[in-house]
Amino acid sequence: MEVTSKRLNKFLSEAGYCSRRAADKLIEEGRILVNGSVPQMGAKVGAEDTVEVDGKVIKKDEKPATYIAFNKPVGIVCTTDTRVEKNNIIDYIKYPSRIFPIGRLDKDSEGLILLTDDGDIVNKILRSSNNHEKEYIVTVDKPISQTFIKHMSQGIPILETITKPCELKKLSSHRFKIILTQGLNRQIRRMCEYLNYEVEALQRVRIMNINLKSEVGNYRTLTTEELKDLKTSLKDSKKSW
Repeated sequence: MEVTSKRLNKFLSEAGYCSRRAADKLIEEGRILVNGSVPQMGAKVGAEDTVEVDGKVIKKDEKPATYIAFNKPVGIVCTTDTRVEKNNIIDYIKYPSRIFPIGRLDKDSEGLILLTDDGDIVNKILRSSNNHEKEYIVTVDKPISQTFIKHMSQGIPILETITKPCELKKLSSHRFKIILTQGLNRQIRRMCEYLNYEVEALQRVRIMNINLKSEVGNYRTLTTEELKDLKTSLKDSKKSW
């Protein structure tokens, strides 16, 4: 009988240990063993193989996946590497089972971030070409001009690219709402800096159909309806790998 095998990063993702991107990093760092040996990048494993990360045997978890929405406070870092960052999101939440964040929200920002142990949904949401919306409320250091709104909406040259056109609405003299479909590093802050504005506060209030409903520092489980709508939206999305 033929034994079905799969890429090691996919195995770790489906086991709820980490995303495929994070798994590749663990492989590069030599922190993973397969049957007692360090695997090559792209290695495949089957049901008969023993996979260890930092000495811990990883087994595929058959329990239902976890999906939570967390209102991240300023100062918390979106990393699963608890050895490096003292104020990391995992130690802050103290969730009873292993979960990991879908994407990032920088240390100086607050608001909605999703966490899960479903590696495949992570890859679909993170792939920028899938054009999934993320909505932010931003406060800047000086009055917002029509020129600012025009340039921010049409695209700003940062990080050797031009940001995608986006929806932007002025809420008050110093506050605006912006909806992005990409996730460049510190994108909104860099866009504002290009136009000589400084971000004083940044809050993410929505990811796709999931809205921020918890108090700062708290999390909630996604509702059945939210999860159903999310998976429907992701049905035709490509994975990152």
